[in-house]
Amino acid sequence: MKNEAVESKKVHFISLGCPKNLVDSEIMAGTLMKDGYQVVGEADQADTVIVNTCGFIEDSKKESIQRILDMSDLKSEGIIKKVVVAGCLTQRYKDDLVEGLPEADLFVGSGEFQNIAKILKKSEEGEKQKTFFNLPTYLQEEATPRVNSQPTHRAYLKISEGCMKRCAFCAIPLIRGNLQSRSIDAIVAEAKHLVAGGVKELIIISHDFTDYGWDLRRKDPTRIDSPIELLKALDKVEGLRWIRLMYLYPDGITQEMVQVIKNSDKIVKYFDMPLQHINDDVLKSMNRKMTRDEIETALMNIREHLPEAVIRTQFIVGFPGETQEQFEELLQFVSDQQFDRVGCFKYSPEENTAGGRMENQVDDETKQYRHDAIMEIQQNISREKHRDFVGKVIEVVVEGFSEETDLLLQGRFWGQAPEIDGVVLINDGHAEVGDMVKVHVTDSLDYDLLGAVVTEN
Repeated sequence: MKNEAVESKKVHFISLGCPKNLVDSEIMAGTLMKDGYQVVGEADQADTVIVNTCGFIEDSKKESIQRILDMSDLKSEGIIKKVVVAGCLTQRYKDDLVEGLPEADLFVGSGEFQNIAKILKKSEEGEKQKTFFNLPTYLQEEATPRVNSQPTHRAYLKISEGCMKRCAFCAIPLIRGNLQSRSIDAIVAEAKHLVAGGVKELIIISHDFTDYGWDLRRKDPTRIDSPIELLKALDKVEGLRWIRLMYLYPDGITQEMVQVIKNSDKIVKYFDMPLQHINDDVLKSMNRKMTRDEIETALMNIREHLPEAVIRTQFIVGFPGETQEQFEELLQFVSDQQFDRVGCFKYSPEENTAGGRMENQVDDETKQYRHDAIMEIQQNISREKHRDFVGKVIEVVVEGFSEETDLLLQGRFWGQAPEIDGVVLINDGHAEVGDMVKVHVTDSLDYDLLGAVVTEN
């Protein structure tokens, strides 16, 4: 007979959406493990499954609902005992979700996830309360327990919560609240802790890196917390090899920031800069607070001082009122700029956002056409850019075996972020996971590179 006390301590996580949500899952895991719970790798090994949902766009919402229903099926089959629904979708649609998903046992919003151990314990003791919601004001502290779910050589480092911008297409402020920045001291302390555990690459995440510290400086003008000072502090962390910055809005990419990145041996020359569009009228309608001229100035600043930089961006097609002429301006811009990486989203109307209330919504067929046209151009650009790597030697961090075959190793060079960019496939030579090796590039694909480990003499 199974020991019920031990069995009730086994928890499995399903974390959906962005890396920021993943860090929340890691905090929940750390909190539960500190309280005696065991985190297991498969749902059918667990007693409780926590689905940390995403509520950003329609496709992510559908995926979240489906995973909740899948776990509810396991519960009805007696394989697991409890389904907990947490995260952004829960926070955003708390009333509808509770009513529409009676199969779930607990609902934990993004303002209460840090109390997951207390919530589970009370539920196991028979408490009937099913919903746990609060304002999303929780900010990770230096002593917050956290378990890194990534390979030991890399980790995400979240520097803030919420967002001060109010883009017309985005529901993030409704879900996550206003900008709340952690102090530089707290961020650096966590960075040192992660590096001591074997991390070589820190991926800095927030909703907008370039706004970091604005809220702290507003409350206390004597504070120095800013993107520049944070970069300088992280650059001094011993043992750290790569610092990768994500979500840099173009309005905050100053000449000083570019120089700090240029002068650092640790900050990789990788700019993840969501532009969303280039037509001035569409940008204004999106409430983006930037013009085409200002965007082009930011790009010129990067390329003038860091010609080797990899620039990744994303665009939204089919925003309400986007005309064919405005789309063609965007299409030409993508062709002219020759970005290294481009993501493209078909606009999804979101409740309680300015964009969702706009007239002149674009039909799905037009959105699909525009999406495909953007990605076709970018595929050709990517193919040509990857051909330029053939014959060169690049530094690669080894991630493990290829997802396609165990006959090849897989890694990333500094210009590739995990999960969203391509990979370097290694077809000759030996290396261990986490090793940083030199790879001679021998061939290229549309989004990936192939090569062999360079053996030191």
